[in-house]
Amino acid sequence: MDPADAAARPRPASPPVSVVMTVLDEARHLEESVRCSLGQEYDGELEVVVAVGRSADGTREVADRLAATSAGRVVVVDNPDPRGATPAGLNAAVAAARHDVLVRVDGHSMLPPGYVATAVEALLATGADNVGGVMAAEGGTWFESVVARAMTTKLGVGSAPFHTGGAAGPADSVYLGVFRRDALDRVGGYDEHYLRAQDWELNHRLRATGGLVWFDPRLQVAYRPRSTPEALARQYFHYGRWRRAIIRRDASTLSPRYLAPPAVVLGAVAGALVGVWWRPMLLLPGGYATLLLAGGAALGGGLGVRGRLVLAGVYGLMHGAWGVGFLTSPRALAVGQAPTEVASAPRGRRPGVG
Repeated sequence: MDPADAAARPRPASPPVSVVMTVLDEARHLEESVRCSLGQEYDGELEVVVAVGRSADGTREVADRLAATSAGRVVVVDNPDPRGATPAGLNAAVAAARHDVLVRVDGHSMLPPGYVATAVEALLATGADNVGGVMAAEGGTWFESVVARAMTTKLGVGSAPFHTGGAAGPADSVYLGVFRRDALDRVGGYDEHYLRAQDWELNHRLRATGGLVWFDPRLQVAYRPRSTPEALARQYFHYGRWRRAIIRRDASTLSPRYLAPPAVVLGAVAGALVGVWWRPMLLLPGGYATLLLAGGAALGGGLGVRGRLVLAGVYGLMHGAWGVGFLTSPRALAVGQAPTEVASAPRGRRPGVG
């Protein structure tokens, strides 16, 4: 074909897109997040649907103001969960969305300008149910910067591409996600039982029903880590608890890398206790501490001596909190109702529009 003829041929129309998010106490970041979503370099129609939980910081007022000044491009709905839980809010936003391509965004995420165009291109090219990319952790404070380094290395979070990057291709899960509506309809949307790990669990059901989850390293969204050790420990403790719940409901999701943190916890504790009477057992916690210090030194380039030492401690905190959460996860946490069909509610019906 003549290049001039090819250039003259009309390009396929870009499909309309609904950006969906659920927010709770996000008054500080919501306006910028919505502005970044509406400011995408994208040829197709675009709307933003925000499901708002019962916030105490004026988030609803910010959302309503954005909707009132957006000429219909921003829609606000209620998160029906009184706790403001993420999966319920996302299901409500999806039900209210008008379009068949759904872009998930967090209330404190700032999409880069070409994100939607790149994601839709990949969605159409691969035929995937869900396309996503990298959780690009970056710190605003010194401690956050150390945590960001830990969250982008295999020693900290394993080999998941959405943390550490890699080549484009099929993946178990991706950060956030750009979905086909019919794929969410097929699996019933987000399972509202899972207060944590709902993204991974949804992607598991997509794959289990024959769908493709596609990782594209071009899709990078900035993520701000927890700002204190206490908050980081709580985050990873709950990650471990809910991962155990997923495994109890579906044993096929068990992976050796999920057993590493609880094994480390058990080995370190056992070694320290038994080592009081039999010194060779102290090699277990001692060897692990040496591994952390070596990892901090090798992977902490640019952080300085203090930063490398703190990085070693952050690795230990993340492993330990995740492992304790996994080991103490109650069996009752795995018991819940099947996902509701919220995602397949008729389009155009916007429950809780305010």
